[in-house]
Amino acid sequence: MYPFLHELLADKKGGANFTCFDPCHLLWIALTVGAAALLGVYLGKQEGRCREKALGNLIALGFGLYILDFFLMPLAYGEIDLEKLPFHACTTMCVLCFLSGHNHFLRRFRSSFALLGFVSNFVYLIYPAGVMWHGVHPWCYRVLQTLAFHAVLSVYCLLALIFGETGCWKHHLAVTTAMTAWAVLGNYVYNTEARVYNWFFVIRDPFGILPADVSPFVMPGLNLVLFFAVELAVCAVLGWLKGGKACATKA
Repeated sequence: MYPFLHELLADKKGGANFTCFDPCHLLWIALTVGAAALLGVYLGKQEGRCREKALGNLIALGFGLYILDFFLMPLAYGEIDLEKLPFHACTTMCVLCFLSGHNHFLRRFRSSFALLGFVSNFVYLIYPAGVMWHGVHPWCYRVLQTLAFHAVLSVYCLLALIFGETGCWKHHLAVTTAMTAWAVLGNYVYNTEARVYNWFFVIRDPFGILPADVSPFVMPGLNLVLFFAVELAVCAVLGWLKGGKACATKA
């Protein structure tokens, strides 16, 4: 059974490789935007309870894809890739968005989880560097799982923001700060000389502008400022579309 599943899920190389903005990538972006638009129109005609149930099912799907990957990675790659541990904003916000539907304390930060989750997942969907670096076929498990996960989370987070509260900027800042600290901890614990994970880009400058010996001291603060600025911009757009304030001033 293992040889069959390994052959089915393993990276496929040779021939056409997945690249940024190739037809396969553009199709994923189009499907994600289309799904968000169709679901947005449909849910806009439904009552609140129906919306909550649909959003709950959507984040459960995203969380299920994330957990299932840990069981399939040994079959696909022969090991569990520690890169998938929840220290990137995409995966951490997936877990927290799911848990916020079942925990009273976390629920107050639900919009903040969705906001950071949307920014991080949609940015990755637009520029999926993690799968491009592997040079694999567009229709292999690695590409399909990664893009499906980020597409589902992008749609969920966007709809959660559209049909829910935009949230308090203080909560957004607290969540982004906590995410930065969590990523620093993950990198400190798991990074070795053989491999540096650079979760949430707090260890190395992804564009290679800053020197390697300077990045660990600059990137945490710089990343926090940049992500928070983008979150405020998204809040402003959503607030304008809703005809209300960008972000609440009180929790």
